[in-house]
Amino acid sequence: MKTYRGNATAVGVLFIACTVSSILSAIPLGSTLDVSNLSKLSASGNRVVLTALIELVWAATAAGIAIGLYPILRKFNRALALGAVAGRVVEGTFVLVGSLSLLVLLTVSQESMAAGVAAPSLFAATGDAWLAAREWLHGFVILLPFLIGALMYYYVLYRSRLVPRWLSGWGLAAAVLSLVATVYSGFTLDFGFTTVNTVLNAPIGVQEMVLAVWLIVKGFDRSALASLAGGA
Repeated sequence: MKTYRGNATAVGVLFIACTVSSILSAIPLGSTLDVSNLSKLSASGNRVVLTALIELVWAATAAGIAIGLYPILRKFNRALALGAVAGRVVEGTFVLVGSLSLLVLLTVSQESMAAGVAAPSLFAATGDAWLAAREWLHGFVILLPFLIGALMYYYVLYRSRLVPRWLSGWGLAAAVLSLVATVYSGFTLDFGFTTVNTVLNAPIGVQEMVLAVWLIVKGFDRSALASLAGGA
């Protein structure tokens, strides 16, 4: 009977790496991306590139989670397993689009400063547009495919009992709460660490770390794998 121990460990590590990189990506620039401090971006080239590299790790690990789960989940539900991969690959793609918007914003800022800010109003308008695009990506667009993909693989994990049902059920409930917060943010333009977002998004963050540790230490449930082998 194949235990998929390597997949479980790899996915657990990827969960941790994805969460850590998504958090760390906000550190290098700090408040530099505030509209009032946008001109400071022109002198922050190294920090912008560092942020883009961290977000590259975020994008790669996000896709890697669903890809690592696919070989085992497809044995229980091929369509949902493939949908989960698609969701998290799209998430990673949007993360990279956000990185590109940041790099473009850096170029616009530096060229404007080099020209002596000959057209400050044009720079402000262009900069604000790219900044708004990045805020929409990180506060709304990226979260939708992530949560849809997560709902798919948590459902398969719940039905298959590959991990304890309290853990996969927690993931389903937490993903729904986070989806509510995301939709709320889209209508209210209330992005960032607001009270509503923090309260509704905290459960999925904690759950993913618990799941990561479980997969690294315990792996997939052997009785669920044995039943799969027996059915085959």
